[in-house]
Amino acid sequence: MSTIKRDTKKSSSVGKSPTFQIRISPELREQLDEIVAKEGASLGNWFKELARKELRKQGIEPKG
Repeated sequence: MSTIKRDTKKSSSVGKSPTFQIRISPELREQLDEIVAKEGASLGNWFKELARKELRKQGIEPKG
C-alpha cells in the first residue's frame, strides 16, 4: 500500500509550493519513469497534470 505524506513545514524559499511525498513500488516507479521520459516531463509535473485532469473529469476546476 502506498503512503502519502504532506510536508507542512514552512519552506525557506519564497514562492515555492510545499512538497508532497508518496511511496510507490520500484516496479511502478520504473513504469512511470518510462512514460515521463517519453513525454519529456518531470515525474512531479506529470502527477500534477494527472491530478488536474482528474479534477476536471469530476467537474472541479483546478486551482494552481
